Amino acid sequence: MKAARALLEALKREGVEVLFGYPGGSVIPLYDALYDFDIDHILTRHEQGAAHAADGYARASGKVGVCIATSGPGATNLTTGIANAYLDSVPLVAITGQVRTNLIGTDAFQEADVTGITLPIVKHSYLVQRAEDIPGVIHEAFYIASTGRPGPVVVDVPVDLTTEDIAYDPEKAQKIALPGYKPTVQGHPKQIRAAAKAIAEAERPVIFAGGGVIAANAADELRELALYAHIPVTTSLTGIGAFPEDHELSLGMLGMHGTRYANYAVTNCDLVFGVGVRFDDRVTGKIETFAPGATIVHVDVDPAEISKNVAVDVPIVGDAKRVLAAILAELKKHGPSPDRHLPWMQRVAEWKRAHPMTVRQDPEGEIMPEFVVQKLWEITRGEAVVCTEVGQNQMWAAQYYLAKHPRQFISSGGLGTMGFGFPAAIGAKVARPEATVLDIAGDGSFQMTVQELATAVNYGIAVKVCILNNQYLGMVRQWQDLFWNKRYSSTCIACQPDFVKLAEAYGAEGFRAVRPDEVEETLRAALASDRPAVIDVRVKREANVYPMVPAGGSIDQMLGGEDQVPGGEDR
Repeated sequence: MKAARALLEALKREGVEVLFGYPGGSVIPLYDALYDFDIDHILTRHEQGAAHAADGYARASGKVGVCIATSGPGATNLTTGIANAYLDSVPLVAITGQVRTNLIGTDAFQEADVTGITLPIVKHSYLVQRAEDIPGVIHEAFYIASTGRPGPVVVDVPVDLTTEDIAYDPEKAQKIALPGYKPTVQGHPKQIRAAAKAIAEAERPVIFAGGGVIAANAADELRELALYAHIPVTTSLTGIGAFPEDHELSLGMLGMHGTRYANYAVTNCDLVFGVGVRFDDRVTGKIETFAPGATIVHVDVDPAEISKNVAVDVPIVGDAKRVLAAILAELKKHGPSPDRHLPWMQRVAEWKRAHPMTVRQDPEGEIMPEFVVQKLWEITRGEAVVCTEVGQNQMWAAQYYLAKHPRQFISSGGLGTMGFGFPAAIGAKVARPEATVLDIAGDGSFQMTVQELATAVNYGIAVKVCILNNQYLGMVRQWQDLFWNKRYSSTCIACQPDFVKLAEAYGAEGFRAVRPDEVEETLRAALASDRPAVIDVRVKREANVYPMVPAGGSIDQMLGGEDQVPGGEDR
C-alpha cells in the first residue's frame, strides 16, 4: 500500500478515532488517503487550534491526541501547542509534513527544521528517512507519548516518502524495541516502606497532588489513602480534580492564587506527601520558606523531577497508581491513627472557617467574576468539563468551580498559554460528547483563537464559552495595579468586537449579561442550547484575583482573600 495509507492504518491500530489538522502541500498525500479512510478529521481554522484541540482531547479522554500540519508555517504554528503539552505532560503525537527528501537543507519553499525547532519541547521526535519506517515510527511515537511521563512526540514526514509503495506488516511494526527507554513504574520497596513510616508518624501531614495523579489514573488510590489516613489534600492547578474539591479533606489549590488555608497548612505541616507534582515556582513561592519544618516525600515517574526544586527526604520513582497502592498497603500494617491528626485537623478546620473562599458582592451593583463561576458550578451541579483560558479567568475558575472528578478541569499550567481554552474545549467535547463542556474565558484570551468558532459550528460541537469580560488583559493589569503604581501600559482592550454579533456571524448563539440579576437566566439559556454558544458577561473591570502571593514571596504571606473591598483594595 501507499505509505500514506500505512500511516493511517498504524494510527487506527493505535486506537485513533479522530485527528485535528489543517492540510497543505506536504501532507496532500496523507489527506488524499484520509479521504476514504474511517478515521474522523476535524478541520480547525489554525494549526495552533489543532494542537490545542488534540491536547484537550487527550486530557479529557486519557488517550493520545493527534494533530497534523503541513511543512514550514504549518508545523511552526503547532509549536505553541506542542510546548503546552510538553510542560503539562500531555500525550500528543504531532504529524508534520516535510519537503521532499532531496530538498531538505536547501531552504526550499515551506521548509523548516521542525525537529530542530521543537527539540526542547518534545519528549522525542523523528525525521523519517525511509518510507518503510513510517508505520513502525508511528507505533513507537504512541508508545513513547503515552508511557512513563507522558508528553508530545513529533513525527516529521517528507512528502515524497508518503507516495511510495511499502509492505506494511502490522505485527512486525508494532513490536517496540527501545533499549534506552525503560520508564520505572514500580516504586522501590525500601522507599515505599520509608514513606509509609513517615506518613504513619506524622502529626501534621498534607498530601500535595498534581497532574501526574490524573495522568496515571490514580485518583481512586489517592482518595483511598487520604481517607484511610485522614490527611488533608491540596492540589496544583493541573492536579485539580485528582481529589474531590467538595470533600471535607480538600484544601483546594495551593500556591500563588491558592486558598489561604492550603497555603497555611503546607507552611505549618510536618510532612508534605507530594504525588505527581513538579514543585514549580507558582506553588512553592520562595523555596527557602516552603514547608520549612516538613519532611518531604515525593512520588514521580520522572526521576528528573525529584529534588529538582525542593530537597526531598524520601524519593520514590514510579507510577503514581502503583506506588500509592503499595504505600497504602504498607501503611495499613501500621494501623490507622486518626487521633494522632485530630489537633491538626481541628487547626485546618479553623483556617477554613476563618478564611473561606467567599463570593464578593459589589456595592455599585456590578457583576463580580467569581459570582459567575459559582453560578456555572451551581447550574451544572459541578459536573461540567471545564476548560479555561489563561489569566484571571483561569484563577477564578480554579478557585470557584469545585471539580469532583479527574479529567474534569483542563487548563494550561506550565506554559500559561492564552488562547488554549477554546480549542481545548472543542477537543474535550469531541472526546466526551455527552458532557457539558465549558470554556471559562477572558476577552483577551478568547480573541487569540476565536476563529475556532467556525470549527465548532461546522461540526456541531456544542461547547459554551463564558467570557468574563473586563475589557483588560486582566492579570497583567492586576500586577500593574498592585506593583507598578496602576500604570496600565497596553493592557486596556476596550476596543473589542460585539461578542454576541460575532458569535452569530459565525453561526453560533450569542448571549450577554450586564447586571447580576441577568447572570443566572443568561447562563441557563446558553447551557440549554444544543449549539455552540458565546456568553459575554460584563464583569467589574478592575476586580482582582485574591488571595495572591507576590512573585518570589512566601506562600503564607498573601494579599487579599478576606475582608476585600470589591475591586481589589484590602481594608
